[in-house]
Amino acid sequence: MTTNLKKLEPAGILDGATTNELKIQVSDLLHQGTDIVLLDMKQVTFMNSTGIGAMVAMLKIVRAKGKQIYLCGLTEQVKMIFELTKMDRVFKTFIDQQEFESKVLAA
Repeated sequence: MTTNLKKLEPAGILDGATTNELKIQVSDLLHQGTDIVLLDMKQVTFMNSTGIGAMVAMLKIVRAKGKQIYLCGLTEQVKMIFELTKMDRVFKTFIDQQEFESKVLAA
């Protein structure tokens, strides 16, 4: 069985508008048959509470389809936001794409 993996690399500030666009991209990938979505967040410089809310909505969409979403490359600012909001317990995160590949794809 092959797994259909797609990677997205959002950049800049993730607020309501940009995260909603990301949510649409993820939804489109799911409709195309993607099983696993990896969001590489290394270029995200800031995320506000609206962005967190949209990320949770995105997670619900992915889980409702029986698919998976993972995050990697969180910058210090985004990592801090995830820890403060306890989103680090909701989303499975990895240091980088290599750690994701070794722990998820190689498993």
